[in-house]
Amino acid sequence: MGDSQTLRLHCFAHAGAGVSSFHQWDKAAGGAVRTSARPLPGRDKRRREPRLTGREELLADLGPLFERIAEEPAQPYMLYGHSLGAMVALTVTQELRRTGLPMPALLAVGACPPPHAPAALTDAAELPDEELLRVLDGFGALPPGVRQGDVWFRSVLPVLRADLRLVRNLRAAATGPTAPGPVPVPLLAIAGREDPLADAEAVAGWERCTTGRFVRRTVPGGHFFVRGRELPRMLGRAARIVLRGHRDQTGQG
Repeated sequence: MGDSQTLRLHCFAHAGAGVSSFHQWDKAAGGAVRTSARPLPGRDKRRREPRLTGREELLADLGPLFERIAEEPAQPYMLYGHSLGAMVALTVTQELRRTGLPMPALLAVGACPPPHAPAALTDAAELPDEELLRVLDGFGALPPGVRQGDVWFRSVLPVLRADLRLVRNLRAAATGPTAPGPVPVPLLAIAGREDPLADAEAVAGWERCTTGRFVRRTVPGGHFFVRGRELPRMLGRAARIVLRGHRDQTGQG
């Protein structure tokens, strides 16, 4: 049974990242959420596992998430995905609909153009290392001082490259001839005010991905506003709204 005072928030990280961005979110969200984030293979405690780049591989790897959702059919929950994670969250929602599992009370996405819109890094996965580093640096997605052969280059760049291939494949699956179409859930799309990869206008295009209510918000910061405080606060407020609605519907509280 879930805690009726908090909402489960399943989070999906940006390309090349583990789950450290979400470690303090329960507190930052004002105690309204219980954050759950599973790292993809190739990072954190799963760094020795083979990286994945395909939609079906991803869904198979996320089997434990689907099992958890199935075990708590009466408990509302939310999804949040940042950048690459936004496409993961959308893919998860599409699969939940296909399999008849409980859908999220809110799908939240950040720092990502919708699948039908151009994405600056989508085609960068196959660039030679030097060119890929130059593209990443141009978008502020590279730590200062990175050089070919250093620790970041050897440990993070291969993960990042695999993630770019994954997001390219997820975007193709979401827009191809057999695409699942819009999902019937409320969708919150968030842009960083200084994000060169997904500005507010681009993020507005996520409205096409839902048949439910659509809300767009802008927060301070660039592409990595996931590391700031405003985003978890915003999701905490959303969680409290969902919880109130759930209590009213079920007669609790």
